[in-house]
Amino acid sequence: MQEQLEMEVNDGAKAQESAGCGGAPNTVKKPEWLRARYSCCPEVDSIRRILRDNRLHTVCEEATCPNLGECFRQGTATFLILGDTCTRNCPFCDVNHGEPLPPDADEPAGLARAVAAMKLRYVVITSVTRDDLPDGGAGQYASCISTLRSENPGLRIEILVPDFRGCEAEALGILSTNSPDVFNHNLETVRRLYPRVRPSANYAASLELLRRYKMMNDAVPTKSGIMLGFGETREEVYEAMQDLRDHGCDMLTLGQYLRPSSRHLPVERYVPPEEFAEYRKVGMTMGFSHIEAGPLVRSSYHAAQQAEKGIN
Repeated sequence: MQEQLEMEVNDGAKAQESAGCGGAPNTVKKPEWLRARYSCCPEVDSIRRILRDNRLHTVCEEATCPNLGECFRQGTATFLILGDTCTRNCPFCDVNHGEPLPPDADEPAGLARAVAAMKLRYVVITSVTRDDLPDGGAGQYASCISTLRSENPGLRIEILVPDFRGCEAEALGILSTNSPDVFNHNLETVRRLYPRVRPSANYAASLELLRRYKMMNDAVPTKSGIMLGFGETREEVYEAMQDLRDHGCDMLTLGQYLRPSSRHLPVERYVPPEEFAEYRKVGMTMGFSHIEAGPLVRSSYHAAQQAEKGIN
């Protein structure tokens, strides 16, 4: 029998007494029900070997996702392309930032090998933000989609993209020619908190990206995600949800923000499961085809199950 470990979810708990982003300590106590299960098992080690052998990264590892153990045991992963270094430094995110390396021309082939080795039927591809590239990295997404489809025509592909700031038209054109099965771009937070949570992004621009892609590719479901716990009000969450629907977003994920370290934004509030359930109930009346909501939900959590109702 494999060892079963029940672990407290990391949100900088070891550094609660240290100053956080902007010198603010994290003073909110983590509730007892906020735990994630992790199993030490051969499946996890096997997937990690496949990833390393193909020089691939996963957002599961880079962003210290609390569901890593569960997803790896099920043989699923969200692949992180275009390297592991982001050109931005969002105060909530645990991905490395700095000057990234040029795109790896062999990455699409390596991704295809890994997907085949993992026997996946549904794959999620995301990336760091690449403001240094003329197309924001859209061409690499397209190459990955094309290569994966040529190797496995039955594979379904979801992409979780950055905002392509400054090159939206070119990027959306590329990703319309090589379209995925699901187009995902995270709103992340409510309008009022954008200057604090996403200082390098723009609330209206993220909504517009989703709207423009939907107009160009009506048959492709669009998806977005919001983190809770930054100090938003219920009314602001409902407003953001309605804004997404008004811009053609079909699917939604809602999850709890977890502080990666004392250097990141502190958690203002832990949202209880029953509140997530209420958001889901209200959101479904707005017309979303599916909503995944809960403290440990992340953008690609149960992605294949989420997409079942949205993909024709």
